[in-house]
Amino acid sequence: MADDTGGKATIAFEDFAKIDLRVARIVQAEPHPNADRLLKLQLDDGSGEPRQICAGVKAFYEPEQLVGKLIVIVANLEPREIRGEQSRGMLLAASDAAKGEGDRNVVLLSPMSDIAPGSVVS
Repeated sequence: MADDTGGKATIAFEDFAKIDLRVARIVQAEPHPNADRLLKLQLDDGSGEPRQICAGVKAFYEPEQLVGKLIVIVANLEPREIRGEQSRGMLLAASDAAKGEGDRNVVLLSPMSDIAPGSVVS
């Protein structure tokens, strides 16, 4: 049987269920001040509090292209400092090639229709 996991181990459903996937709207996007490949994004995640994430999509999107877009984020990822900026989550994107494998396309995952920030993705 072919391995369709990309070489990654399978996980139990209970482990997947721990991931909190949410819809968020990008309200501001700008280059990360200390990293050439990152954008710093301010999100409305429906919580009433602003959320900042840093995303390695600068080579694929201009900041102004992203403002107003709905994306899917991992909302319960442990916060971390990325070159002096706090990132509280991760956006989901698809790519047709792995990092470092030449030309590749990166596409942000987005709902097909308008839906409120904070909506649960399941």
